[in-house]
Amino acid sequence: MEKGNQYESVLIVEEKHTAKAFGSGDLYVFSTPMMVALMENAAMKSAELGGYATVGTSLNVKHIAATPMGHKVRAIAELIEIEGKKLVFRVTAFDEKEKIGEGVHERFIIDVEKFMKKVGMKTRTL
Repeated sequence: MEKGNQYESVLIVEEKHTAKAFGSGDLYVFSTPMMVALMENAAMKSAELGGYATVGTSLNVKHIAATPMGHKVRAIAELIEIEGKKLVFRVTAFDEKEKIGEGVHERFIIDVEKFMKKVGMKTRTL
């Protein structure tokens, strides 16, 4: 893994991806929560590591243009910084006509077994 690595996630906007379906708006246009998920997916895929995983910890994005149902959307994550276990990505999203979103996303590299053990401790303390 090195700076400059990129990954692209793509989908065709269906009703289930719309703001109306997500409850984040009243319109049948590509939702901000789905754009964020697509951006995170691209970053996660860009940082796949054997035996380890990454978790999202910070996301600062702008959703700058609407996309109608039936259009293709792609999110691109580019690794721009590595600081120990912290990975920083520039994320952008485009539909067939224009850029629809942009921002910065941080992920941390985790040991899956240790992470899940810690999560499991929460259920035992309730």
